[in-house]
Amino acid sequence: MSGQPLQEVGQSHIPVMVSEVLEFLDVRPGRIYLDGTVGAGGHTSHILAALETSGKLIGIDRDEEALDICRNRFSDASSPLSLHHSSYHTFKPILDNLGVDQLNGLFLDLGLSSLQLDSPHRGFSFRHSSALDLRFDPSQGQTATELIEESSEKELTKIFRDFGEERRSGKIAYMIKKMGSIATTDDLQEAIRRSTPPANRNRTLARIFQALRIAVNGELEKLSIFLECFLDSLAIGGRVVILSYHSLEDRMVKHAFKSLKQQDKLMILTKKPMIASEDEQSQNSRSRSAKLRAAERIA
Repeated sequence: MSGQPLQEVGQSHIPVMVSEVLEFLDVRPGRIYLDGTVGAGGHTSHILAALETSGKLIGIDRDEEALDICRNRFSDASSPLSLHHSSYHTFKPILDNLGVDQLNGLFLDLGLSSLQLDSPHRGFSFRHSSALDLRFDPSQGQTATELIEESSEKELTKIFRDFGEERRSGKIAYMIKKMGSIATTDDLQEAIRRSTPPANRNRTLARIFQALRIAVNGELEKLSIFLECFLDSLAIGGRVVILSYHSLEDRMVKHAFKSLKQQDKLMILTKKPMIASEDEQSQNSRSRSAKLRAAERIA
């Protein structure tokens, strides 16, 4: 990270669709909410403002660097925020330890934060020359470099096709394996440069980096686990709000909500996924691919 103070780093992050998130989450003083992807505290700050000093907000994130920012940003002793280093799909033991049986709201922002994208040493962006890590939690799991080394050309092709929706997946995977060691973001860029035409190459780069990040962090598996278990911890009348940025994630959320609706357990509040306004999209490029779905537990 740069020499910018932690608090300033967190405040420079622009959260997506804040007003829509707050409206559907229906934050009220005295209630208990979970922000399962607290990040640098973008949405958290707005939820806390609506919560005031009563109730509780439980914040979870796999990124210890982001949690450090939140600890500094929300260090006021009167803050009802409780922070935890974990993954949102394992939130239940955290609730148990806190003595919380039911939540009034659950929120997930499944996108990559500006903090992570702007990091010059974690490999999330092809715009920075660094080791190809891509882990949300650098203390656990294999890096993107290790994943590439252990994967066959066929397996890499599938990762790029399924998670990046990249039509030149096979050519890129072939070149990566032909080059041998892919230890840095520059190495990966070079493999892509050698196997794709220059037109729209930045889009290809973004898709390949996204696909590797999803695979490295097991993002779809964790979302699947969460969608299978979240309802048990949501109070009757409680809301779940999820922001996704990838068609596979959005489809998973859509189908999970639909299944629970058919069981008369959930009322879907967004018939179609909501997207950011034109003004927001022009001011915050991260919001352009965001889709918001919300639902309320009814039984």
